[in-house]
Amino acid sequence: MSPLGDTAVILEAGKDINEETHRRVHALSSYLEENPFPGLIEIVPAFTTVTIYYDPAVICNAPTVATQRNGAGSRPAPYQMVCSYLSQACNRLGRIGTYQPRTVEIPVCYGGEWGPDLTEVAHQNSLTPDEVVEIHTQPDYLVYMIGFAPGFPYLGGLSEQISTPRKSSPRLSIPAGSVGIAGSQTGIYPISTPGGWQIIGRTPLALFRPVENPPSLLQAGDMVRFRAISPEEFKNWKGETA
Repeated sequence: MSPLGDTAVILEAGKDINEETHRRVHALSSYLEENPFPGLIEIVPAFTTVTIYYDPAVICNAPTVATQRNGAGSRPAPYQMVCSYLSQACNRLGRIGTYQPRTVEIPVCYGGEWGPDLTEVAHQNSLTPDEVVEIHTQPDYLVYMIGFAPGFPYLGGLSEQISTPRKSSPRLSIPAGSVGIAGSQTGIYPISTPGGWQIIGRTPLALFRPVENPPSLLQAGDMVRFRAISPEEFKNWKGETA
């Protein structure tokens, strides 16, 4: 654990980006959501870390802190109190990785105006566009974290067969719902934003829903399964659109 200023703590769950580290991140984040300590403001899970934001004033006035101050004659620092709580939380997490992830199916129209870089991804990997689509829709992808833009999922599990570097010159605007590849990751743009990922398709689903709670369709720990749909299905989609 290490401080991030005087209102946050960063807890490292592992050195490498893999499913075991992600399980630790998910387990701690879930535990803190269900068992918040006084003064907890926000929990931010990432690939290998969990950042915990807190209010030092609230922590100092919490009954547990007052009891310790009276008993020991000194006032513990808020950072020390948070670290103590997090250490206790980690010790209680003896069943890491037992949660059942939710699987979310994402319909995608590949190629054409919806996926302008599908041909380039195929060319760089000596494949046909249809082969890229087949490979991209085979695995279930783990949502490692949400970031970059509201609701943007970083997905792990992309086959090396279609791994493709980012574009050398990012686009100024990528439509909401665009599905892209960047190196060994795939992801979905929830809102229209600049970006340099290789765009291979687009989903009609809205990933960022600001009027809902939570506003992101996908959450860290979810599994994503892509399903190819036709242009006609995309245009006639009746669900919540991007």
